[in-house]
Amino acid sequence: MADVDRRTAAPGALQQWLLKGLQRPEGLTSHPNREEDPGHHHSWWQVMCLTGVDYFSTLGYQPGIAALAAGALSPLATLLLVALTLLGALPAYRAVAEQSPHGMGSLSMLERLLPGWRGKLLVLFLLGFVATAFIVTITLSAADATAHIVHNPFVPHAWADWRVPVTLLLIAALGGVFLAGFSEAISIAVVLVAVYLLLNVVVVATAVLQVVAQPERVESWRNVLAADYSSPIAMAAVSLYVMPKLALGLSGFETGVAVMPLIKGDLAHRVKGARKLLTTAALIMSVFLITSSFATTVLIPAEEFAEGGSANGRALAYLAHLYLGGWFGTAYDLATIAILWFAGASALAGLLNIVPRYLPRYGMAPDWTRAIRPMVLVFTGIAFLITVFFDAEVDAQSGAYATGVLALILSAAVAVTLSAWVRRRTRAAVGFGLVTLVLAYATVANIIERPDGLVIALLFVLAIVVISLISRATRSTELRVTTIHLDDRARRFINEVGEIYLIANEPHTRDQKEYIDKAREAWELHRLRTSEGPLFLEVTIPDASEFAGELRVIGEERHGFRILRMQSTTIANAIAALLLYLRDQTGKTPHVYFHWAAEGNPIGALLRYLVFGGGDIPPLTREVLRQAESDPDRRPIVHVG
Repeated sequence: MADVDRRTAAPGALQQWLLKGLQRPEGLTSHPNREEDPGHHHSWWQVMCLTGVDYFSTLGYQPGIAALAAGALSPLATLLLVALTLLGALPAYRAVAEQSPHGMGSLSMLERLLPGWRGKLLVLFLLGFVATAFIVTITLSAADATAHIVHNPFVPHAWADWRVPVTLLLIAALGGVFLAGFSEAISIAVVLVAVYLLLNVVVVATAVLQVVAQPERVESWRNVLAADYSSPIAMAAVSLYVMPKLALGLSGFETGVAVMPLIKGDLAHRVKGARKLLTTAALIMSVFLITSSFATTVLIPAEEFAEGGSANGRALAYLAHLYLGGWFGTAYDLATIAILWFAGASALAGLLNIVPRYLPRYGMAPDWTRAIRPMVLVFTGIAFLITVFFDAEVDAQSGAYATGVLALILSAAVAVTLSAWVRRRTRAAVGFGLVTLVLAYATVANIIERPDGLVIALLFVLAIVVISLISRATRSTELRVTTIHLDDRARRFINEVGEIYLIANEPHTRDQKEYIDKAREAWELHRLRTSEGPLFLEVTIPDASEFAGELRVIGEERHGFRILRMQSTTIANAIAALLLYLRDQTGKTPHVYFHWAAEGNPIGALLRYLVFGGGDIPPLTREVLRQAESDPDRRPIVHVG
């Protein structure tokens, strides 16, 4: 290892800067069931502000998108969205918070409910939609911040032609903050959310008062509804049809669960705080959604919501300028720009948090993904491409954003439904099942209406799966054991022998004949006498899909033979790790004896190793040892006969 370290210890200055803060991918903190140290803990309402910069910032564009999608029906469609929020998404994520207090969210629940490769592949698939939701959060928020900039009356009209460059500049500035070393500052989020919500209270209250003072506008709105729709049933049907387009108002729930480790207190207090966080945020947002949708629909002419209109992507800002003056409107614009920009920061922080939580634990991430700065460059570059592709249009990106958001909430609903069913909570399972059906309809309808979100998500899925499988293959011969524990009997076996001779045995019936035949084979192939005190070594694989884990060695006496038994994700890596551990603990050079495997297709053997942890064990064990120990004189010896 020393030679390897010397060869890699002097990277260039750029590489050192990029890889600064590189962390171990298989550390104990990467495991979903391990406690993580978030550094500082805060009250639930402070943590709510961190997720609120994502959730509440959608008020900057949600009313305009709702009016553009549903027209005069916007308030009714928004009511359906609020019902889905309070009766569907909120109960689902309250259940997720209870079962995932470490902040891993619904993905970890599905991983536990579907063990093995099924769960891993499902998580990889859903990570594509996570990436879609978070990346488009960055691009959509930056585009809407740009809309608030270029439509401000104090900004020259010529800036409207520079929408894409301004958006790219905002995204680049966001990436630059993370490259310089961004640390989550909840205090900033608290200030931004407090100021933004206070300004929205003023704007929405003013707008509602204007609606009350101008009853003719309400009457005009009712006349439009009566002319366009024949009955309340028709209104409800159309509202249900367009409701998926309003799904942007559901964002923030997955982030609310992800920030749970920041809530102070033990796990019980954390779950209680998270539930308060989710409920309070949902109630605040529901009130704002209903009132803002009604006021903007009644007070703003329909043509102003269209592309190029003054209310496009900034309906509440339009009202702020109209009824409260240019200076207050500008203050509202600045607050909206700040919270939208910080929403992008929250999304980027979420992405940087998800990669080390899942992919390295699967062995499915290149080494450099454990460093923040290379990932910032990757995500920023992708955000640039999406911004240019959608021409920095808020409305154009809303479909992709809704696809990612709905897929995440749907996965949460499925997870809590399956969990309730497994725990035989029939009533809860039926309730969550109905929510799942509604969300499934919304997701499918949104994809059919605007398939670009699905295309982007599938591109992310393809990239994640391809990179993950390549990484898993290239990292397959790493030492994949975090720690090794020998029980008292196993340690006694090692201490009582002279030289350490281990006979690798694939356990079958484990009767006396099996061990006698294996001992005879060791004599015939290797001239290893039983009087030399060899130990049988047996490895079983409970779950080959896991990449790394602890190795617990259990000593056992059976039919007069001494046996070391252990479970691991792969046989070759476990044997190599144990040999190196025994060498370091005893100062002796361990020997392991194999019978040459039956001849077969080497590609098939490699696939068995990558997928099932087996394969051609002897050469794989030697390769793992060769990579882990560069000095041949210190390397444990592998005998194959």
